[in-house]
Amino acid sequence: MELSRIFEEFPAPEYRGQQEQALADIRDAFESGNDVVLARAPTGSGKSLLARAVAGCGATPGEAAAEEPIGAYYTTPQVSQLDDVSADPLLEDLSIIRGKNNYSCILPGETDTPVNQAPCVREREFDCQVKHRCPYFSDRAIAANRSIAAMTLAYFMQTAGSDVFGMRDVVVIDEAHGLGEWAEMYATIDLGPDTVPVWNDVKPPDLDDLEDAAEYADYLQTICTRGLETLRKQEELTPEEVAKRDRYTELRSDLAWFTEEYRDPESPTTWVLDQPDGDGTRVTIKPMNPERYLKHTVWDRGRTFLLLSATILNRDAFCANVGLNPSDVALVDVPHTFPVEHRPLYDVTHGKMTYEHRDETLPDIARTLVRLMAYHPDEKGLVHCHSYAIQEQLAELLSEFGVDARIRAHDRDDRDGQLEAWQRADDPEVFLSVKMEEALDLDGDLCRWQLLCKAPYPNTRDSRVERRLADGQWGWYYRTALRTVIQACGRVVRSPDDHGATYLGDTSLLDLFERARTDMPDWFREQVDRMERPTLPEFDPARATAGMGTTTFGRDRSQRSSTQDRDHPLSDVWGDG
Repeated sequence: MELSRIFEEFPAPEYRGQQEQALADIRDAFESGNDVVLARAPTGSGKSLLARAVAGCGATPGEAAAEEPIGAYYTTPQVSQLDDVSADPLLEDLSIIRGKNNYSCILPGETDTPVNQAPCVREREFDCQVKHRCPYFSDRAIAANRSIAAMTLAYFMQTAGSDVFGMRDVVVIDEAHGLGEWAEMYATIDLGPDTVPVWNDVKPPDLDDLEDAAEYADYLQTICTRGLETLRKQEELTPEEVAKRDRYTELRSDLAWFTEEYRDPESPTTWVLDQPDGDGTRVTIKPMNPERYLKHTVWDRGRTFLLLSATILNRDAFCANVGLNPSDVALVDVPHTFPVEHRPLYDVTHGKMTYEHRDETLPDIARTLVRLMAYHPDEKGLVHCHSYAIQEQLAELLSEFGVDARIRAHDRDDRDGQLEAWQRADDPEVFLSVKMEEALDLDGDLCRWQLLCKAPYPNTRDSRVERRLADGQWGWYYRTALRTVIQACGRVVRSPDDHGATYLGDTSLLDLFERARTDMPDWFREQVDRMERPTLPEFDPARATAGMGTTTFGRDRSQRSSTQDRDHPLSDVWGDG
């Protein structure tokens, strides 16, 4: 790693905020002998530009011996973050590669076929005469040979062991705060009718414990092997058979990893088993703290690492969660450059939103939301509902109050389309969202205020959460919720001259701030300390909808690209690397 280049590799013509100092601090942290640097950089720090500067320090062929790694990887868990990188002219030298399903075949008659179902994967010994022009293999070859290859974290992990994407000198992971949880999600084995071919013939018995699960996994591996042998005997496969073959291959690999790890007495991986409906029903096998999985898929992929996020709240806890030695890891804090008065927090709480109190509290939150709509008659608002159940109840209450003309919501299938429609709308609509606390850029008039309906604690019915709490990991529980709150607060204030208000509807959020105070970044603690209870208009549905049909915003949205998380993170994985 050639740190002397760090400033000349910065891609923007000039620095803003604390970027120059942040690069100096990152350089000093690496020069002090740390293999991993965590950069806690809040919204607006220009994390992607910092990432590019550090990635540019990766060794070049002339600086490294023949056997030493060169170049860099840039990776992020968020598909939308990679889209932003792709659209940024300052980052045009990052060579982006995506999974095969993101590319279309160019052969005649196949232009509507994704590459992962093209003739080259359907027909045995198919010789593609235009492979050199195939968009997927072209992007892959370019990324493999350029100094900085950019990809989603899912694709990065999936290509571990690939001859194409081997070890590099530098790895930069953006939005790295949830790295442990992402790894657990990627490594989870979900067995059901939509994931296991021939499910009806291989339904599991009632699995009492992990030993039963391992024996069932052995059986499924045999089924996968037989299925693959049958498919490989065929000269040509249909797209459906290609998908089945790929699923067999993936499933067999996942099951083999589980059984190997489970039966290895020295493995640090702990597993939990879920089969809530018993005999013949879906089974989920989940790893906790999959250190060996991360070692193979991430830590063995580079010599030095920069991990960026606004919400790496506790260095030692983060290291423990992802299998790093804290003595090799430095934490660099980048100050917030947005005026605190531009990002206020307001207490509009009326009670707890836990399941047993929700029916009592939610009507009060709905009435408060109507008052907020009247307080912001010509400004768009975002409501973080936390769950679809809360979203549905809230929408029903707002309809009863007669303000549904200003409300937009989404379901699991149309979230991206509804989000784009809300962003394009000229009217001051209020969007009832679920799981949009991250990867959403609502700059300026796109959104001026938001309401958090519920403290975003992890679901205690999840077996991993239950296991951690049984082990007394309450600090992890509070940090996880606080991290989500801080991420949510960053959605509506995107630059130093932007402004947006965040309202808190659940009293459990106030309790969370007390319990997790020591893990707050200084700049967020300042927001909490300035929090006050606002004076809102009286409940008046007519006033709440008065701005509909009359408002136009003074910005050209046609120049904005959508920044939402368009796809499930795993949608960018499948390909041969």
